[in-house]
Amino acid sequence: MNYFSSNFKLGILGGGQLGKMMLYSTRTFDITTHVMDASNEAPCKLACNQFTLGDLMDYDAVYNFGKQVDVLTFEIENVNVDALESLEKEGVLVYPSSQTLRTIQNKATQKLFYRDHDIPTSDFTRFAYLSEIKDAIENGGLKLPFVWKAAQFGYDGNGVKIVKQLSDLEGLPKGECIAEDLIPFKNELAVIVARNSSGAIKTYPVVEMEFHPEANQVEYVICPARIDDAVARKAQDIALKVSEAFNHVGLLAVEMFQTKSDAILVNEVAPRPHNSGHQTIEASYTSQFEQHIRAILNLPLGNTESKVGGIMVNLVGAEGHTGPVIYENIADIMQLDGVTPHIYGKKQTRPFRKMGHVTIVNEDIGEARRIAETVKKTIKVISK
Repeated sequence: MNYFSSNFKLGILGGGQLGKMMLYSTRTFDITTHVMDASNEAPCKLACNQFTLGDLMDYDAVYNFGKQVDVLTFEIENVNVDALESLEKEGVLVYPSSQTLRTIQNKATQKLFYRDHDIPTSDFTRFAYLSEIKDAIENGGLKLPFVWKAAQFGYDGNGVKIVKQLSDLEGLPKGECIAEDLIPFKNELAVIVARNSSGAIKTYPVVEMEFHPEANQVEYVICPARIDDAVARKAQDIALKVSEAFNHVGLLAVEMFQTKSDAILVNEVAPRPHNSGHQTIEASYTSQFEQHIRAILNLPLGNTESKVGGIMVNLVGAEGHTGPVIYENIADIMQLDGVTPHIYGKKQTRPFRKMGHVTIVNEDIGEARRIAETVKKTIKVISK
């Protein structure tokens, strides 16, 4: 199939920043793109060839959109899987597949998948209702502390909470959830695996993630991870095992814990470009976004090696600020060597909303981390 400067149409469900960064590559390759999103102010709107306003969880909206394109992908997991399945039966290529997404969409199902495929992960208990957790604690079947996760619709730290006492359950959603063992870990790591439909597969270097303690969002992504080579090899081997189990096409971001004893446990996965790969735009030979496009179109996969050490700093809305966004001191950080800001195009900010990221590249990863700290302290995402 001729994808370039042709009548071929690639559909993307979701018009957020991940879709916008995919469009960097589709515009480079001159691939026609159709995007659907529920917001008329979606960041993708100005960069795609055709934009459709629609609810990603609505069967008819997703189905009708998918019938207009040749290959369909997504930049967010919260889409109607039944519609994707129907489209596949009618010949539309959907990557990653509806089967892959159906398993990953529900965190309880995802954890059971790891257990069934002998993939190391933390122990957990599945609950149909939040009230069952309270009963389990009171009856001694569940011990505090643990990590509560909503089975569905979590994002950017929402839907996850460390429960240290019974009162921490107050105000949480009442539906299906899991309680995971709280793992004492050295590092949170991630590996992005790329796979095309011919079975070619490549992994990016292991990255280390530092999280905001309150928002449970990634603040820094450090590549390469500052870990022993043996641990890095173990993390990549497990990521490849996860990829093989899912038999996915496209990208699969595998988030993991490195325990105190250097065991590797899979936390969760995302079947799309991921926050842990943003630094690849400047630091790698092939960005994760270009790689995703290559993979879903069954093109040769690009070189996943890093050209230089890279660190990503998330730009999120400052606490106490809601309204039209201002990026305070952005010119100051642009004076620093190796610093590139990416602004997502969201006009309204609110506390902890992802508004952009900054990449820092440097041959010395320690120096890159120092500059990243300066960037974090300097730039502020505030409102008018």
